[in-house]
Amino acid sequence: MREIVLDTETTGFEPAEGHRIVEIGAVELYNHLPTGRTWHQYINPERPMPKEAFEVHGIGHDILDPPGQPVPGGVTLRDKPVFARIGRAFLDFVGDAQLVIHNAAFDMKFLNFELERAGLPGLPFSRATDTLMLARTKFPGSPASLDALCRRFGIDNSMREKHGALLDSEILAEVYLELIGGRQPDLVLAAAAPASARNASGEAIAWRPRPRPEPLPARITEDEAAAHAAFLGKLGDAAIWKKPV
Repeated sequence: MREIVLDTETTGFEPAEGHRIVEIGAVELYNHLPTGRTWHQYINPERPMPKEAFEVHGIGHDILDPPGQPVPGGVTLRDKPVFARIGRAFLDFVGDAQLVIHNAAFDMKFLNFELERAGLPGLPFSRATDTLMLARTKFPGSPASLDALCRRFGIDNSMREKHGALLDSEILAEVYLELIGGRQPDLVLAAAAPASARNASGEAIAWRPRPRPEPLPARITEDEAAAHAAFLGKLGDAAIWKKPV
């Protein structure tokens, strides 16, 4: 099963009020394991950056409203592509995967607003797994922010001085795996066939366990076997251990 853990950064809270996406970060999981594939893009929102939003993510000092001083090492947005130029590449990366998002309603409304504006197909909300709702269901009454969940699960988020879409996606992937049952939710039982399960041409073949050519030797001693038989003798003929299987 392929999943995409993603996060966005925006200029505000409502696309209907003219706010836009400025960053998308996404991490690929396959059978609940990170594949190492990621997708990341800064986006020119074609509008000024409100000071309140800038203080959250530190992106876009060159379009800050009111204008501010350049931030050393900060991300500029005037030279970044608009969403219409990168929307198809984003959809190609996502494909038909299930989306894993913290507070999915927020990100999905922005993504679908941008996709519709660019004339691209939208993403059904049914494809989103909301880790915020998972956390609230699993730990009712407890804080469910990404930082709070990192503290709960002992996940290092020390690099998260400000919000950043790709970093937050990588952290969220770890949180998600803990929420669904730990970092090995499937005990990796769906791994590829072992090297021994291949024919002479190197092609994978169906593998199934076979009986041992020689049974393992018994580890019980003669004295232990005699003591066990004596114990069963005291239970009478009605004991279930004396009935044939």
